[in-house]
Amino acid sequence: MSQDPNSDHTTHGLRVRAAAQFLEGESDPGRARYFFVYRIQIENSGEKAAKLLSRRWMILDANNRREEVVGEGVVGKQPVLAPGESFQYTSYCPLRTSWGTMEGSYNFTCAEGTSFEVPVGRFFLVPEAGNTILRGA
Repeated sequence: MSQDPNSDHTTHGLRVRAAAQFLEGESDPGRARYFFVYRIQIENSGEKAAKLLSRRWMILDANNRREEVVGEGVVGKQPVLAPGESFQYTSYCPLRTSWGTMEGSYNFTCAEGTSFEVPVGRFFLVPEAGNTILRGA
């Protein structure tokens, strides 16, 4: 794969890195079940604390089937990141095809009550991406 399958973007001082890994042992291609684990790392390099309120994901499979996932926080948490702090989590994504993409955004708020959106750039759910998520993290 010539394009980097991972994502790394900074918005409003929040750097979001995303990477996925194919879970061969959990997948069953004969039944069109492909499972991927993905890791997100969020670092606050800004000057103000920020609280993650909600997430929105757009998942696209190889058949152009789209699924939107919207919810509060991430993995049951709404972390507050002070300047210099980071938070990472791991979650899963099932697909009906052997590859797909994810992209989305997080909604944050700061102490003054201002809310803002932090996009998560597209990253690829592909078996060829390798077996180490967020290499060098």
